[in-house]
Amino acid sequence: MFYRNPVEKFRLLSAQEQAGRGRSDVEIVIVCVGRVRENNLTALCHDYAGRIERCGHAVKVIEVKEEPGGRPDDLVVGRESARLAERIPAGAWTVAMDLRGQVMTSRKFAAGFGRLVERGTRSVCFLIGGPLGLSADLLASCRQRLALSRMTLTHEMARLLLLEQLYRANTIIRGEPYHK
Repeated sequence: MFYRNPVEKFRLLSAQEQAGRGRSDVEIVIVCVGRVRENNLTALCHDYAGRIERCGHAVKVIEVKEEPGGRPDDLVVGRESARLAERIPAGAWTVAMDLRGQVMTSRKFAAGFGRLVERGTRSVCFLIGGPLGLSADLLASCRQRLALSRMTLTHEMARLLLLEQLYRANTIIRGEPYHK
């Protein structure tokens, strides 16, 4: 995988872009607070992003700066959410990853993603907040709220699980044997 812009160090080129062929179906953008600190999790994130790209979707992961600790929670959430909002692509279908969001099966998630592809949605943007979550304003501005689990997850694990579920959704849509 190749990186296009050092500022967005996790901007992965799609398989089509690498080969110089056309565009992907849907650009998947994951905007998240903080970076993955564990090398093994980083490797897994890159692996799933590459798998998704081989399904024909560009994957772009944008990390925004975490707010330093020791500040009031509402200030931290507000500033981190503002940074996330600034990076949402224009016209993107926005999905807030939120503990209180909708929990769904992998098949239902795949069906929803498939509908977005069928409608010609150009960009789907998933927002992953820091330890304190997302601001009420940012949550309200999103088209959808999704929970990966009712359990609390680190933003690093949430990113990995989201990428895995996006890959799984693509295999379900394509009728591949990954999902059992």
